[in-house]
Amino acid sequence: MQIARDILLNSYRSMRTIREFEERLHTEFATGEIPGFVHLYCGEEASAVGVCAHLGDSDTIASTHRGHGHCIAKGVEVEGMMAEIYGRSTGVCRGKGGSMHIADLARGMLGANGIVGGGPPLICGAALSHKLLKTDGVAVAFYGDGASNEGTTLESLNLASVWKLPAVFVCEDNGYGEATGASYACAGTQKDRAAGFGMPYFECDGSDFFSVYDTAGEAITHARSGKGPVMLHVHLSRWYGHFEGDAMSYRASDEVAQQRMKHDCLSAFRARTTGAGLLDGATLDTIDSDTRSRIDDAVQAAKAAPLPQQEDLTRDVYVSY
Repeated sequence: MQIARDILLNSYRSMRTIREFEERLHTEFATGEIPGFVHLYCGEEASAVGVCAHLGDSDTIASTHRGHGHCIAKGVEVEGMMAEIYGRSTGVCRGKGGSMHIADLARGMLGANGIVGGGPPLICGAALSHKLLKTDGVAVAFYGDGASNEGTTLESLNLASVWKLPAVFVCEDNGYGEATGASYACAGTQKDRAAGFGMPYFECDGSDFFSVYDTAGEAITHARSGKGPVMLHVHLSRWYGHFEGDAMSYRASDEVAQQRMKHDCLSAFRARTTGAGLLDGATLDTIDSDTRSRIDDAVQAAKAAPLPQQEDLTRDVYVSY
């Protein structure tokens, strides 16, 4: 598939932003200034960006506890995200959601989710809305191999097929449900599961942006055309633990080092685009520098921002106090 230059540049910028955002959080979390848990998306950038490159603000996504990458790929501003993670009132959710519950409805981002398998049911509702209102929109659920075993996910696959919803179920398979290997915990294959619900199945390499972009394009086009839901199975690897502080004793000692060396989606993207003369290294270097500066500024602004006040506790809630 021929990809326009502006899409290539925007995609690289999004992947680089996710990488810098997450690497910086890894450093900042160690200071003890960030409340709650943090789950990093490093190594998986091409998945979120390759999928969301085909989506607009009118399309909707639901994420996981590892949601920063999905947020950035869908266009959520990093300044508001960083403030949210620091629990500040300038955060995109006014400091009330934190890392695992960032949402931005204006961007079609229904939220990261601390509930494993919590996103797919939300996407069924969003996809039904797209269908009934004839918006031409699609709804995308990102979930992991661990969540693929949850009843909520399986029920959602069934419901989406029965109602023929414009939904895309993206299984980001990093090989581990927390510390349990997918080969141990998942019976059968994801392809078998899609077939069990009469759902088309697509598969791609999550370390290769172009593989994700091309395959996601087919999957999303199918769902958007009214032909019903699809499953997109993305094979990838996370470079940090399930959460910050995870010793990863369940992984081989050199596993992450090998992934970083051989399966870095950013390095592969740069090599392919510059080698083919599609982009030049100087332009990508500028994006790298600008992104680092932006993340630096976002961290400093977040640390300087005010904390929520007691009276904020009863704002933005459904019950009137």
